[in-house]
Amino acid sequence: MKRNRINLITLGCSKNTVDSERLLRQLKLNNFEISADPGKSDTIIINTCGFIEAAKKESIDTIMNAIEMKNRGQVRKVMVVGCLSERYKKDLEKSIPEVDSYFGVEKYEEIIENLGGHLKYELLGERDLTSPSHSAYLKISEGCDNPCSFCAIPIMRGMHKSRPMEDLIKEAKSLAAKGTKELVIIGQDTTDYGKDLYGKRNLSELLNKLGLIKGIEWIRLMYAYPSDFPDDLIEEIANNPKIVKYIDIPLQHISDKVLKSMRRGITGRRTIELLNTLKERIPGLVLRTTFIVGYPAETEKEFRELADFIATFKFQRLGVFTYSLEEDTAAYSLGDKFSERIKEKRMNELMEIQQSVSAEFNQSLIGTDTRVIVDRIEGDNYICRSYRDAPEVDGEILINNAEGSLNIGDFYDVTISEADDYDLFANLKK
Repeated sequence: MKRNRINLITLGCSKNTVDSERLLRQLKLNNFEISADPGKSDTIIINTCGFIEAAKKESIDTIMNAIEMKNRGQVRKVMVVGCLSERYKKDLEKSIPEVDSYFGVEKYEEIIENLGGHLKYELLGERDLTSPSHSAYLKISEGCDNPCSFCAIPIMRGMHKSRPMEDLIKEAKSLAAKGTKELVIIGQDTTDYGKDLYGKRNLSELLNKLGLIKGIEWIRLMYAYPSDFPDDLIEEIANNPKIVKYIDIPLQHISDKVLKSMRRGITGRRTIELLNTLKERIPGLVLRTTFIVGYPAETEKEFRELADFIATFKFQRLGVFTYSLEEDTAAYSLGDKFSERIKEKRMNELMEIQQSVSAEFNQSLIGTDTRVIVDRIEGDNYICRSYRDAPEVDGEILINNAEGSLNIGDFYDVTISEADDYDLFANLKK
């Protein structure tokens, strides 16, 4: 019998990456052969994203490409899993019946059994990393309880569910044993961690315990919700040397009118107070955030307020999304008020402002020393990151390989020598 070679394609966010890594581990435990090339596989599994329109389009395009390969006889089977399938399974079964099987989020047992294998329950939390082992995501929770009007995540991922602390510590120790030095903490809302299991939000306790694990040198916090930001978490970040002074805190907007319609549970004034508190209490803090433009309640007045805020506050790291009208969300009834042209124009204006902010910040770093971790080699350069840079979403630091032989995954002290708008160039510290 011909052996089933499987190609796993992952789309979307870092949470999806972790899901794919868990599935990959189960596939290998069942002795399936994993192929990096879809064209040399028998089965293609596509882990989809269904968050916003652009992500849904990418998922559909990827599915259709796989179907074309199946029609040409290059592959025998196409399976679709993850968020898009969770949200639109019935519609997808009708519109793309050529797909052999559809599965929702975290349906590991059903997927493995469909392929003829058996789920290894005792090893369900184990992962095969798809990124270099020195940096790994640690997903501490699933789902979200926040009522944001624009967001479909609770529809696809359900309500907030924390993973037990002992399971997370065990997983982190296992990652450290495999060479992981940086843990990137993720979840739909990381600041809500623990409330369902322990009756209180205790992310700070989890981070403290993770910091005690031998081999873990950096702990990076992503997806922190701004409303009711835990005070003890501020203290833990400020005082724990293992936690890098970096917080990803998606704000979405600054206008009170828009924030209220978005149901974010915070005002513009309280947002600014929180940001100033974080900067005051955590020396050297780098803040990353994201904003949405083109939301139905965002008139030109509210957009100008947002643009002025970005130019004034000067976030070191910032991303912008255009509003996506999503079925079954609270904002759906408001319609899609602005054309894609207007949304793109607003996004581009904010990113131009941020480009100047980022360039100014990078110029200020020239001549300073920092510690970096080496991610990979590209051409003549080692590609590195400092504590200021999260993997995949932020800028990078380039060191010419003429500086010497560096090891991927190791830390080095460097001096920043040059800067462009988003990336930096450095020499090994003499």
